[in-house]
Amino acid sequence: MSVVNDATTREEVLAALREGRRFLLVTHENPDGDALGSLVAMQGVLRALGKDTAVHLSAGEFPLPYEYAFFRFDGLVHDVPAAVHERTVVFLDCGNIERSAVDAGSAQILNIDHHHDNTRFGTINHVVPGASCTAEIVWDLMRALDVRPTAEMAEALYVGLVTDTGKFMYENTGTRAHVMASELIEAGVDVHEIYRRLYEGMPESKLTLLARALGAVARYDDGALTFACLAREDFASTGAEESFTEGIIDHLRSVQGTKVAALARELVDDGRRGTSKVSLRATDGAVDVSVIARAQGGGGHRQAAGFTTGMERNELVAFLRQALAAQLATAA
Repeated sequence: MSVVNDATTREEVLAALREGRRFLLVTHENPDGDALGSLVAMQGVLRALGKDTAVHLSAGEFPLPYEYAFFRFDGLVHDVPAAVHERTVVFLDCGNIERSAVDAGSAQILNIDHHHDNTRFGTINHVVPGASCTAEIVWDLMRALDVRPTAEMAEALYVGLVTDTGKFMYENTGTRAHVMASELIEAGVDVHEIYRRLYEGMPESKLTLLARALGAVARYDDGALTFACLAREDFASTGAEESFTEGIIDHLRSVQGTKVAALARELVDDGRRGTSKVSLRATDGAVDVSVIARAQGGGGHRQAAGFTTGMERNELVAFLRQALAAQLATAA
């Protein structure tokens, strides 16, 4: 393992990217805009350097959510290549190796990420918690390698940036995020077109699912916890896909007095009934939701995290209330 130092690991990663010949790019399960954008952009960087590059996404990830359906992946593979040990495996936006379906075996692993709770599972760990998104790190590496972004690469990086900063409204939005946006716009990004792809053209069933979730909102502890849940039946009756839950939690987070917003959705495609994915959002620095998520085997950022659980609603709510109260007591 390399030392955890941004400057040191940056040079190590740059050297590995220059010297390597064959690469496999991977990310976490249920990839979001930052994960997918980072994949597309990093593949573009490596191809500009003349490298042999494949991108791994499990077949179960397709079709992608409608807002990301415009992404195109050259050299896409659904299974890990048999000779994976002969490649350098680049994990992008993956806080821990358990969040990926890829077993890299004895291959060299470049772990490129911005999650502060990253488990440093790579051969080289270039983890930059101060970066607004993993796409920002890819952008930095691209510039250091003197690669000029194509229009496709610039769009991919911008998608990663705008989604992980909440359209530049989250507290992780720093000055470099705006410098990056400026450079990508100069490279040809159509800001309105990206906004339209990501946030307009909503299927009616997504709106219906949102109404169902908002109708199920419950608040606890004087509103400190704002909670909603969606069952399999909600998806079946509305015709909505699981990915249509994207953005619902932001409505919960915006309610006055909320310290933590939580959305639990029962996994439709999971073989075990009652398994739910829980998304958490914090509204300020008083609560670190990644601590709550890690207690259940998940992880994420201080203000955005998640985990998977088999707890029933009452048990889950009790756990969240207790975890929230403990952090608020410590902060007080």
